[in-house]
Amino acid sequence: MADSYAAELKRKTVSAEQAATVVKSGDWVEYGFGLGQPDLFDLALAARVPSLDGVKLRGCLAMRPRAAIEADPEARRITYLSWYFSGLERKMHDRGLCHHIPMNFGEAPDYYRRFVDVDVAVLKCAPMDQHGFFNFGPSITYHKAITEKAKCVIVEVDRNVPQVFGIECGVHISNVKYVVDAGAGQMPELRNPAPGPVDRKVAELIAPEIANGACLQIGIGAMPNAVAELLASSPVKELGIHTEMFVDSLVSLYEAGKITGEHKTTNRYQMTYCFAAGSSRMYDFLDRNPACFAAPVDYTNLPHHILSNDNAVAICNAAQIDLTGQACSESAGVRQISGTGGQLQFIRGAYASRGGKAILCLASTYERNGKRASRIVARIDECNIITTPRTDIMHVVTEFGIVNLKGKSVPERARALIGLAHPDFRDDLERQARGYRMLSKAVF
Repeated sequence: MADSYAAELKRKTVSAEQAATVVKSGDWVEYGFGLGQPDLFDLALAARVPSLDGVKLRGCLAMRPRAAIEADPEARRITYLSWYFSGLERKMHDRGLCHHIPMNFGEAPDYYRRFVDVDVAVLKCAPMDQHGFFNFGPSITYHKAITEKAKCVIVEVDRNVPQVFGIECGVHISNVKYVVDAGAGQMPELRNPAPGPVDRKVAELIAPEIANGACLQIGIGAMPNAVAELLASSPVKELGIHTEMFVDSLVSLYEAGKITGEHKTTNRYQMTYCFAAGSSRMYDFLDRNPACFAAPVDYTNLPHHILSNDNAVAICNAAQIDLTGQACSESAGVRQISGTGGQLQFIRGAYASRGGKAILCLASTYERNGKRASRIVARIDECNIITTPRTDIMHVVTEFGIVNLKGKSVPERARALIGLAHPDFRDDLERQARGYRMLSKAVF
């Protein structure tokens, strides 16, 4: 049987230029997620852009510039849409070259199976194994659902894509039309900014909330990763991991002996995730590592899966929070910054877990154009997107403290959140809160 797979692979292997000829005007072309986006095919499609019209290209968390989009700088022939913006896609959006698709990340596979059209799917994978499968590598997310829905599946194989263990991790050659050999490319890396003093202070406040045996979700960014770095040198032990994104700090935690997974209910002794982005050290760690379990995002992110593990702790970021507790984590006015991602689902799942905690962290201030402003505001700024409703918020942390909003009235929330704001902004926030009748004259 292995010989027949090898013969089929040889028959289906074509140049990127030949593979790109399958794209027709009006097609929905799927580039997939993060590390799973193609590069050689992208260059070949870019060369074809002048002959195409009305092509819709869908992706998510692009980690390299997309040549096909750059080939059409006025977006007259090809439109790029993304479920969640990387820094590159944010810049593309600012140039009018990228549009956002709102989504709770954990629902993505169902979106593809029920609602989303895919004419051509092109995914970067590890080389075919002896059983005829192309492993998706550390970008499982919703790639299996894509290959089920696509009318034409093309895989771009790269020998440096880590092979991962888990479920729905690959596509069989019998379901593939073309294979493009990309050789051994350099995997794109994502570097988190080094934690600063504010990140470390927030981490110091969060760390005591994490007990022995807790099951962690660590989000993207310097602040959540500062928590993981602090835990590596803390007394905490026997941690489990059930997360959306696998990040470098989890490798450090594991190597420090803090992660065992022995108290987990699902995938006991394994670190569960749906995608990874980070350093080559981390990619090497994930490659064929039975301590790690890769699964589609509806497995990692849907709340009923998250709450299956006791003492789940979700650590997420926010960009702005108002005095009633509603949080914006994905936009600056009409400017899309990232996306809802898994925040709302992890906050709900962690809270529902027995002994679980949902933690939203943010610096109290930010600077823009040389002017400092408060991230804690009386009312969410006009046009800002509410990522997490006030009814779902549990713990909120800034460098000035940590509060639990569950069970608190609007006046109690306002007073607690004013206490988390930078002292320079507290008096003004209190005046605004009274003006909006959030604070009672008698009690608060």
